[in-house]
Amino acid sequence: MDYDVVIVGAGPAGLSAAIELAKLANQQQSSLRICVLEKGSEIGAHSLSGAVLEPRALNELIPTWQAKGAPLHTPVSQDKFLLLTPQKSFRLPTPTPLHNAGNYIISLGSLTRWLAKEAEALGVEIFPGFAATEVLYDKDGTVQGVATGDVGIDKQGHQKPNYQPGIELKARYTLLAEGCRGSLTKALALRFKLQAHSQPQTYGIGIKELWEIPKERHQLGTVIHTIGWPLDNHTYGGSFIYHLENRQLAIGFVVGLDYQNPYLDPYQEFQRFKQHPTIRLLLEQGRCIGYGARAINEGGWQSIPQLSFPGGLLIGCAAGFLNVPKIKGIHTAMKSGMLAAQTIFVNLKNNRPLLLDYETAIRDSWVGKELHKVRNIRPAFQWGLWRGLLYSAFDTYLWLGKAPWTLSHKADHLSLKKAKQSQPIIYPKADGKISFDKLTSVQLSNTYHEVDQRIHLQLKDTSIPIHLNLKEYDAPEQRYCPAEVYEIVWDSNHNPRLQINAQNCIHCKTCDIKDPTQNIQWVPPEGGGGPHYSNM
Repeated sequence: MDYDVVIVGAGPAGLSAAIELAKLANQQQSSLRICVLEKGSEIGAHSLSGAVLEPRALNELIPTWQAKGAPLHTPVSQDKFLLLTPQKSFRLPTPTPLHNAGNYIISLGSLTRWLAKEAEALGVEIFPGFAATEVLYDKDGTVQGVATGDVGIDKQGHQKPNYQPGIELKARYTLLAEGCRGSLTKALALRFKLQAHSQPQTYGIGIKELWEIPKERHQLGTVIHTIGWPLDNHTYGGSFIYHLENRQLAIGFVVGLDYQNPYLDPYQEFQRFKQHPTIRLLLEQGRCIGYGARAINEGGWQSIPQLSFPGGLLIGCAAGFLNVPKIKGIHTAMKSGMLAAQTIFVNLKNNRPLLLDYETAIRDSWVGKELHKVRNIRPAFQWGLWRGLLYSAFDTYLWLGKAPWTLSHKADHLSLKKAKQSQPIIYPKADGKISFDKLTSVQLSNTYHEVDQRIHLQLKDTSIPIHLNLKEYDAPEQRYCPAEVYEIVWDSNHNPRLQINAQNCIHCKTCDIKDPTQNIQWVPPEGGGGPHYSNM
């Protein structure tokens, strides 16, 4: 199938790029064939975020979004910033980046579904349930599109009765909008050395639940962020609590994946956090109705790779445009998609093969200015919570983000200490009311994979999980995975092996990031597999 532009990923970046391209084509009375591929079973099925939306990019993309019924129903009414100790909470002044006046609490899934309808109305072709698994190249190495994965291959690699071969989608330009730690983006970055002149990307894992809570405890439009307990002073992270419409509460916890203790379990830290007296009071007599987890980019400006490659561009979280101090990336992702569309449209019109103008456009836009200003805040927390907060205050209020230096960081998988150097963490047992075990939560994510398919969590070396990870780190993959995918099992002779329960995978990508030797490779399963988030 031939297109002018193929976009991989129907998140806010990919859909914004498609809409902007279609608008430009209509304005110039041009005809463009634009295709968007989405690995989720439907648009929004894999969309997960807090989420508070800064509507700046949406205002630019679709100025009439209110009249068109965009799903922005809950304006932020107040902000709270809390420091937690084991039994108490203290309200602190809300940092400037977390002031949310004019912003909206939203469901990212609802927003992407609405954006998809806008794109289709402009003539964009959108195909959910198709996972792009391969990049296509022409003879000179230029990217010329992508191929979707075969369907109906069993675990042994044999064709089943329902076998269908993948489809090649060729395009003049390809946009990768896969989100954080995309598999094709990762492959292209290696092939074209896109990270050669930037620092390693760093990540956090965000874990989220959606609750229905009693009316008397619901504060529509309230946004709360916390720092401190249950994390120690050397582990980056914190929580978000957003009061949505319909008595719903979005509550989540983020842990930086540069944590050092191999016994730390981000999921269990979240469950422990919910038992804090201040937080438990919100959730008591409520009901958890949704669960999900996703890696998020935390590297900031200095970790953004080269954005163009022969035949295409990186946009959105595939490139790493999250503003970490704001804990927001939807607006920057959307704007990056719009800038990519504008660059591609000019290149298509003038038949220019080079896309370097996109790099300049990002740097000169409000996205570049916003991210450059806060580039030093996240890496400052490598010195600990209190020193990080102190530095952030100076950087924000005294130097105004214009310090004449840029702090550095290292890749997350290099940070783990050996088990013998670390203190085991004993987590309380789930009570089934406020806290839950992992498998119970996975059920709430509506995750499904065809059981008899090739395992999409691949090991470069099958000996490493036992001879290195178990021996030196006490198998940390059992803990950093928020879906109980990885399990050490022992046979009758007391010999251990790693069991991969791939059917539980919620596509968070944490294993691909945090494995100490980068031995685990996440690749897309059959299209349509994975979680099915409804209102997350």
